[in-house]
Amino acid sequence: MSKDNEIKKRYNRVAPIYDSLEHLMEKGKMGDWRENLWQQAHDKIEELKLKNKKEIKLLEAGVGTGKNIKYYPDGIEIYAIDFSPKMIKEAGKKAKKFNKEIKLLEMDIQDLDFEDNYFDLIVTSCVFCSVPNPIKGLKELKRVLKKDGRIIMLEHMRSQNKFVGKMMDWFNWVSLYTWGANINRKTIDNIEKAGLKLVEVNDLMSDIVKEIELKK
Repeated sequence: MSKDNEIKKRYNRVAPIYDSLEHLMEKGKMGDWRENLWQQAHDKIEELKLKNKKEIKLLEAGVGTGKNIKYYPDGIEIYAIDFSPKMIKEAGKKAKKFNKEIKLLEMDIQDLDFEDNYFDLIVTSCVFCSVPNPIKGLKELKRVLKKDGRIIMLEHMRSQNKFVGKMMDWFNWVSLYTWGANINRKTIDNIEKAGLKLVEVNDLMSDIVKEIELKK
């Protein structure tokens, strides 16, 4: 079985209980960070509207069980993708619950089925810990992003503190083999290797959880 299929299998397995597994985290800071991320998305969309953009397209890459769906803005074209069909199924339930019109698609972030320069805004939250080839995935986001578009991310990554970073390396196998997420990804390095440009980076929890804005 390929690495991609192994990770997909793990996410399919935990999809029905995934929200329960992360309940305490969501009730803590993660829920606030998630809400703030989508407030930024709303602000970006309002900026686009002021520039007289008529058709605004947004992509959530890695929708998971759909925790962000309740924050989705109305009146624009929204696509949400995930490589796990069972995660997509859970997200579909939330789309109905919150009465949101979304194009929910099973799709691999490493091989997006969209034209070049397609999206005005792309949002990710805790996605690049589990993409098998994160640089390939980031390059795909760059490809489908419009020239004046933005990517906004909420991501956790390996600490630059020598002791903390080593601890994350040692214990990475626990989360990796539970459901396929890495806790020691060097995401800022991967962003630069993918050819994306940092617009803004804010540390939310030490240097482990960051809010990031990118452009081409």
